[in-house]
Amino acid sequence: MRVRLTLLAVATATAALLTGTTPALATSATPAVVLDKGHVDAIDVEYEDGALALIVHDESVEPSQEYEPSEVVLKALAGARTTVPADPSYRFLGAAGAPVSVLPQTQDPDLLWPGISTEELTTGVFRSDAVTLRLTGVSGPGKVSVFTTDSFGAATVLLNSGDGLPDALTQSVGLHEHASWGFTKPGVYKLTFRATAKLTDGTAVSSPPAVLTFCVE
Repeated sequence: MRVRLTLLAVATATAALLTGTTPALATSATPAVVLDKGHVDAIDVEYEDGALALIVHDESVEPSQEYEPSEVVLKALAGARTTVPADPSYRFLGAAGAPVSVLPQTQDPDLLWPGISTEELTTGVFRSDAVTLRLTGVSGPGKVSVFTTDSFGAATVLLNSGDGLPDALTQSVGLHEHASWGFTKPGVYKLTFRATAKLTDGTAVSSPPAVLTFCVE
């Protein structure tokens, strides 16, 4: 589902999404959008004109849409609420049985399914055909983590604000993957990401900081 808002109203809207109220929206020529269901690449790395950039790619609609991160609110609906598993590999989320909200690695049609994509990047441009995503800052009421779950149910942490930042995740070019996104408390979170890499000639390149807004019910 996509709910159109205005950029000037994003901060008001995120609070309203938690309280169930409807904000008065200011007018703006540039629309923002709230995404709460379907396949969305929350981090889509692109390289054009010698510069890296991070965008949000909404594949829940046809044709798909691309947005600047500042234009988007990513919403974790109440259905994402669960409890921390007893498996010790999940201790980064909190004590076993503690409440947590998780947007899962495997698609649930009733929830947002955020992915990470380097599909637009081609081989032969970057050293080792890889870029690094850096989570440099998190603001919000709790901790944020990105993790995968293997076929035996064990978790592998990719990014975790609970053990200090920055965190880094190296991704090969031309790939697309999904992981779980965990939030230890409801509320509004701001996650600051940057992509960095070296070109094959050794030149360092990086994207501007991109702030993703998550609203967790």
